[in-house]
Amino acid sequence: MTSLPMAPAADVAASGFRLTGWHVLAIIVAFFLVVIAVDTSFAVIAYRTHPGEVSVTPYEDGLVYDREIRQMHAQEALGWQAAAAAEPGRVVVQMRDRSGAPIRGLKIAGKLERPATEAGRLVAQFSEVSPGVYASRVPAAPGAWDLSAEAVDGGGRVFKLERRLTWR
Repeated sequence: MTSLPMAPAADVAASGFRLTGWHVLAIIVAFFLVVIAVDTSFAVIAYRTHPGEVSVTPYEDGLVYDREIRQMHAQEALGWQAAAAAEPGRVVVQMRDRSGAPIRGLKIAGKLERPATEAGRLVAQFSEVSPGVYASRVPAAPGAWDLSAEAVDGGGRVFKLERRLTWR
């Protein structure tokens, strides 16, 4: 077994530097301080650019959501059924009750929007054309449209419907 030559003690003393435990401790502490400083600065930058808020009014949004859930339960209890169709130059909505009988005398208002953009939004006012069948004239506009409508009967009961319609 061969041993490596060691530097003479005179060479170490001549350089004037000697690595001690305190030096190692200082290096380790400095390293972690740099890591903590960098992480903190990244966190501050991230928070300033996007604080994580999805809404500026989360409480009010929650109340609206609760109202929508109550309305959906009330709508489900009604047992009404809706069908919508795109016909040339008009939208037709058919309303039936739980037993399948047509629902007459509803006031239906809605809007048509493109799925990918808000450009070209159309307002639709429906009138009853036959028992339980309501129609609204719309300009000829080929492509996909999202219909959002609300039907209200004489007693104030509300039924909301959303359908995707396509004109060719």
